[in-house]
Amino acid sequence: MMPAYEHHLAEVLIDEATIIRRVAELGAEISRDYADKPDLVLICILKGGVVFLTDLMRQISVPHEIDFLSMSSYGRGARASTGNVRIDMDLRAEVTGKHLLIVEDIIDSGHTLRFVMDVLQARRPASVRLCALLDKPSRRTVDITVDYTGFVIENKYVFGYGLDLDEKFRNMPFVGVAKTDGA
Repeated sequence: MMPAYEHHLAEVLIDEATIIRRVAELGAEISRDYADKPDLVLICILKGGVVFLTDLMRQISVPHEIDFLSMSSYGRGARASTGNVRIDMDLRAEVTGKHLLIVEDIIDSGHTLRFVMDVLQARRPASVRLCALLDKPSRRTVDITVDYTGFVIENKYVFGYGLDLDEKFRNMPFVGVAKTDGA
């Protein structure tokens, strides 16, 4: 029997072993960079970032907290941002004076992340940096610096490893390219 996602999968873009290896490298790099900085908070952008956060935080050796933000800029079934960003769920903890590391699944146009970074900067943290599993610089319309990048990818619609295809298939251990035939 064919797995349910196979009908939607054009190709596996990044396999599980490659993701595991890169997440470990990112965790080591973040651990080095934050070794002398107390009060690190990993801020996961829900829902897509949660799988990446879970694996990444286990690779970070320095003490840290986690918190969550939920943003909306995509309509259900949409494959591109509407450009209208709103906070659906805000942080629970106070972040003034803390080192914030935003953990995001994918950066596309940059609009959502620019909004998040502006909101967080207004809360007077010690620093705000960005870690993204996937970066699509060819789609960028807003200037965003990605401090830690898992993979730079072409402009393809991807799913798996936290990224959804109409809210499904986030549980796939790889990043796949969705078929464009509407299947």
